[in-house]
Parts: sequence; C-alpha cells; structure tokens
Amino acid sequence: MTGLFGQKAELKSQPQAGEQPGPLIKEGSTESFGADVIAESARQPVLVDFWAPWCEPCKQLAPILEKVVKAAGGKVKLVKLNIDEYPQIPARLGVRSIPAVIAFQRAQPVDGFMGALPDSEVRGFIERLAGPIGKDEDLHAEAEALLAAGDSEGAVDVYMGIIAEDPGDFAAAAALAKIFAASGDIEGAKAVLASVPPDGERDAAIIAARAAVDLAEQAASLGDAVELARAIEADPADYQARFDLAIALNGRNRRDEAASALFEIIKRDRAWNDDGARKQLLQFFEAWGPTDPATIGARKKLSSLLFS
Repeated sequence: MTGLFGQKAELKSQPQAGEQPGPLIKEGSTESFGADVIAESARQPVLVDFWAPWCEPCKQLAPILEKVVKAAGGKVKLVKLNIDEYPQIPARLGVRSIPAVIAFQRAQPVDGFMGALPDSEVRGFIERLAGPIGKDEDLHAEAEALLAAGDSEGAVDVYMGIIAEDPGDFAAAAALAKIFAASGDIEGAKAVLASVPPDGERDAAIIAARAAVDLAEQAASLGDAVELARAIEADPADYQARFDLAIALNGRNRRDEAASALFEIIKRDRAWNDDGARKQLLQFFEAWGPTDPATIGARKKLSSLLFS
C-alpha cells in the first residue's frame, strides 16, 4: 500500500522467519522514514520524536522517552528526527513546536503530544498505545495481593524495592504513603511523598496520596468517634461534630458513612463554614480516586442534592 508520504510501504503483521526485529531506538531521516516508521508501524506502534539540538525541553524529554520505550520491551519503537537536518516530514505533519512526539500505527499517525512531559505521563501515553509496560507490573500486582491479604509489611517491602529501582514510579510511592498513613505513621507517609521527584507533583496518584495523608492527619487529631456521635445526638445542629465525625469515619475506611455525615450538613446548612462540608467531600473524592465506588455513589448524590 502507499504510505502517508507517498512511499511504498509493505505492511507485515509479523516479522518474517529469521528477520531481526531491529533496534528499539533509531536516528531517523527523510529517506529512512518509509522503512523505519511507515512500514515498521505495521508490527507495533512507532513513536517519532521531533527535536533539535538547540531545544532545551527536547533534551529534558529525550532520556525519559528513551527510558520508557526501553521498558516497553519491544511493544513500541522510537525514531528520533532532527528537524533542522530533516525539515520536510515535520512540515508535512504540521509540527510547529518541539519537542513533539507523534505515534504511528499501521502507517498512520494516531496520537501525539507536545512538550517535555514527566515520566508518568510519557508512560501513560505509551501504555494507551501498547498496554501495560515495564518489569514492575508484576511487582505492583504482588504488592496489591499482599495488601489485600492483610500483609501490609510485605507490601511495604515490595513497594520500597520498586522505588529503590525506579524513584520515578509514582504509583508505588503513592501506595506506600497510603499504607503508612493508614497505619498511623503520618511522618513516614510524608517522608515518602517528600522524596518524590519534582515531576511527580502533577501525578494523579501522588495528588490522591497527599489528600489521603492530609485526611489521616486530621483524623488522628480528632476525638473518639463515639464521643462525636454522642455530641451530635445531644445537638443535631452541632455541625462541627458532624464534620469531625465524617473525617474520623473516613480514617476508619467507612467511606459511605463519612460521606453521609457531610451530606447531612449540606442538607441542613449549605453555607456552614464557607461551604466546608462540600469542600471536604471533594477532598474525600480526591483521596479515594475517581473510580472508587464510594466516590461514584457520593458524586451522584451530591449532584442530585445541589441541583435538585
């Protein structure tokens, strides 16, 4: 078939017998684009990194991109194209800003991004194309299984091993911080989050972990949940007690009950404490994560309550 740029590209679903798969990362050119990108994208996605020697963000992105491509173990390939030496292809693709990365599958551009993204976002981009990558996938599953079985110490050991190998594994750092916070080791949880590289500050898992640690710290400073419940029974308008009870219940992983306590405040006095109950509920959502059943259920109830 004719490729995107008019070159003949023989598309093959699998390498032929005895054919070498070739290097994962190549320096590209206008002349080699047909073979290295168009034809090769029949086997697996091929990323094209448009860069230039004078571009500082390109220099930041390059090692991250190469690291994740190598971790993918052949699920994707990378072609690096210097736009100063080979301007024709970026011009045809409308590339006006670098760094720019465009993914090709079956001879066509299918996705891309611009700018120097952090490790986690580059990994997420590639995983959307090629599925889970990296040797740590099995270790994450092992840690989750240990945690589900009640062996938090074993899970901690596995997560610490992952982080020692790859400090940029933000999912492992977030999970480790949450384990420490749940066990009452707030300082340990904070130390884990403080060790996260700067490019992890925007990572969704790290953001959720920070919210969870903040909530655990708040819960640790509150009185006994039974005493708070008694205070509410004595005075149903004691909204501070309801608010504190919600945080205490969340600290015990009683998420639905925690949300209900805040809903009761919203129903009775939406403006209390500068809309504090709703704001606290949003922090719960951030800590629980968008796909948690408690988040999904409470979001629906909140929407119904606010817009009915």
